[in-house]
Amino acid sequence: MERKDFGSWLEGPPQLSNQEWPGKRLGRPEKGPGSVARIGRRVAALLLDWGIAMLISLIFFNSDPTANLVIFAATQMLFVGVTGHSIGHRVFGMQVQGLDGSAVKPLTGIIRTALLCLVIPVLFSDSDQRGYHDRVGKTILVRI
Repeated sequence: MERKDFGSWLEGPPQLSNQEWPGKRLGRPEKGPGSVARIGRRVAALLLDWGIAMLISLIFFNSDPTANLVIFAATQMLFVGVTGHSIGHRVFGMQVQGLDGSAVKPLTGIIRTALLCLVIPVLFSDSDQRGYHDRVGKTILVRI
């Protein structure tokens, strides 16, 4: 037996499908505009959006944790439901779109945000790097 027989965490997660890149089966390009946004951008955008919510909560609600979550959810629902991206998404060049590239509807933005705030649905993703919050809403977070 050799080391390669066991694999390594350094090699990354196992491929869940035989597609060459996330989004290929959905007709998305490998890189550039329209490609699936990768985890680094997603986390950075999430941290920026959460930081903005915390700042607003600090100024108006003395850093109340409930206010943090409510402000975060409200901004996500408003911005994603209307424009397709939150402030963090916009800063890091991403947009939430329907699977066909169409704009997200406000109701979809609300459902997606509710699941995002539950945290657990976000942690499980498919081979296209779409969490359950995106799968339920039939959306995808792409680079713009």
